[in-house]
Amino acid sequence: MHLYKHQQIKIYNTLTGQKETFKPINDGYVGMYVCGPTVYSNVHLGNVRTFMSFDVIFRYLKHLGFKVRYVRNITDAGHLENDADVGEDRIAKKARLEEIEPMEVVQRYTVDFHNILDTFNFLPPSIEPTATGHIIEQIELIKTILDNGFAYEINGSVYFDVHKFNKTHDYGILSKRKLEDLIHNTRELDGQSDKKNPQDFALWKKAEPQHIMRWPSPWSDGFPGWHLECTAMSTKYLGDHFDIHGGGMDLKFPHHECEIAQNEAAKGQTPVNYWMHANMLIMNGKKMAKSTGNFILPGEIFTGNNPNITKAFSPSVARFFMLQAHYRSILDFTNEGLLASEKGFYRLMDAINVLDSLKASATSTIDINKWKQSCYDAMNDDFNTPVLIANLFEGVKYINQIKDGSVSVTDTDLSLLKETIQAFAFDILGLENSNNTESGTDKLSGTVDVLIKLRQEARANKDFVLSDKIRDELAAVGIELKDGKEGTTFSVN
Repeated sequence: MHLYKHQQIKIYNTLTGQKETFKPINDGYVGMYVCGPTVYSNVHLGNVRTFMSFDVIFRYLKHLGFKVRYVRNITDAGHLENDADVGEDRIAKKARLEEIEPMEVVQRYTVDFHNILDTFNFLPPSIEPTATGHIIEQIELIKTILDNGFAYEINGSVYFDVHKFNKTHDYGILSKRKLEDLIHNTRELDGQSDKKNPQDFALWKKAEPQHIMRWPSPWSDGFPGWHLECTAMSTKYLGDHFDIHGGGMDLKFPHHECEIAQNEAAKGQTPVNYWMHANMLIMNGKKMAKSTGNFILPGEIFTGNNPNITKAFSPSVARFFMLQAHYRSILDFTNEGLLASEKGFYRLMDAINVLDSLKASATSTIDINKWKQSCYDAMNDDFNTPVLIANLFEGVKYINQIKDGSVSVTDTDLSLLKETIQAFAFDILGLENSNNTESGTDKLSGTVDVLIKLRQEARANKDFVLSDKIRDELAAVGIELKDGKEGTTFSVN
């Protein structure tokens, strides 16, 4: 029996502004589309955070037994500067500045993107389509929107008619913006634009003579609009109506709003049941910006070669740090936060690594099944990774208590504890196991063992003041001594 039959997920749906019980269109199957990167520069940490959120969602859905088709695109054309309908293509501009072919830019930064995500232990998506690989589909989609009367062609470019669409549909349904307010807050066209209205957006742009990236179409040699590619690729691989569409909060308007409008104009129906958006990443309480130095590339975390951090951190520590915030919360990336996460991560790994040495008993004095369901409850509540991590540390406490003999578990419950904590830490959160060599676990164990021997000698000499002082001083720094029949053990709290 698949786990999803017993676990009910609630997802915060940006479209409705509330948590809703997840019901896939087809029982046992999930279609999920996530907007991927525009590959004109190194992937930044904010991108990584967004894709990590959906990597965990992908992992959890698979863990529950759903057959998931996860589509994440590569934007390799059509994304103009400032997300607008004017200016240069971001990739073409990079190619011009470096005097190389646009596809060289695409190749370089697509490889970088994959390398970084591999380092963070991401699962690959089911399909990773590119915008340039779907020009034909985009042209056909434009033809349909034109035929349905929601677009117009002028001087070789095709624009979506937002005003006409809004007469029979709701442009702004996702972002909760009203067209009247958009009109009020938009400057009049300056006469240089072919658009009827400032709110209209490009479906196809005629290429200027200097524009490198261009394809033939019924209207001109040109290139598709940025919003169009996701509509064409998501519906090609997931159907006209699918389960989940995700991306960063910054894509909600206009990108995702335009996707909804395009789908409804072409297909006559809303494309997606659940819209999900990951929140932004800041650094040291401020927006990340290269110009101010308040900025870090993912690779610099692993080398420590950045003035904003004091040392290098492993990919799993950085991943653990990011998952300690809910995907819909703003995450403040700080050196102090990373250092604290490193301690927590190795504490979790140390506990997992002693599981095989624990001994079972005839009875259980703790409820492992209840704890296991609490882990599922956290993920079922809109994929709440910080609550899940708190529950995993409850599991760490159980492991330490079993180790020191203060609680007991049967062989069945011990196996369930091991299976559950490993499944959530590795299969779902995507952490990778490692020994705490960097933070000196072996040295810590050796040091505490020396203090335990000194304490035993003090007790043998009836120097109880010194004996108690050693115990109390260790407790003050989070190291608890446990006296048992087989000697004294310790746990790190």
